[in-house]
Amino acid sequence: MIREKLNEYYSVIFEKELIDEISKIGTYKRIRENQLLVDIDDSLSKIPLLLTGAIKISREDKNGDEIILYFLERGDTCTISFASGLNTIKSKIKGIAEKDSEVIFFPSEKIEEWLVKYKSWRLFVIDSYNIRIDEMLEAIDTLAFMKMDQRLYKYLTDKVKIMRCISLHTTHQEIATDLNTSRVVISRLLKQLENEGRIKLYRNKIEVLDY
Repeated sequence: MIREKLNEYYSVIFEKELIDEISKIGTYKRIRENQLLVDIDDSLSKIPLLLTGAIKISREDKNGDEIILYFLERGDTCTISFASGLNTIKSKIKGIAEKDSEVIFFPSEKIEEWLVKYKSWRLFVIDSYNIRIDEMLEAIDTLAFMKMDQRLYKYLTDKVKIMRCISLHTTHQEIATDLNTSRVVISRLLKQLENEGRIKLYRNKIEVLDY
């Protein structure tokens, strides 16, 4: 089953020999919506390859306030976990499934070995780092230069793309937590977006009309 899952996406990225190795040593796991994949201070002895679904990666301060860094989608891996795995340091990020997801885990000690052994793995790691850096720079720009109404609208449209669905099942409080603001502020801005005809509000659901 692992080989079939890998071939669905990674056969166009990895050499057959690398897929053979991952199939032998990999561990398949289904992650349910809202299930914790990795938490802050976890030991990262295994690295994820995302087969299906979406994973939200965030940082958390000592007071429990969170900020989203980026989302993992099908075909992605968490490059922050590479550094933690290679240097045997504890996780500095939290990963939660945005929807039901399928993941294959492999031992972190394989990262360095495969960098030497497989060209496709080297390119995959470099591309992954570049994508994650771009996403984190975008997150910094969003915090530094966007007003909250702009951040909220970007958050909603980004989630539509990630979830591949215009209907987002979420609460005002969950959005407030993700954007590190208050529920009152989010509720007011959501109503403003609805009045502008960009979204439609329902109970625990938001339909994004303009994205």
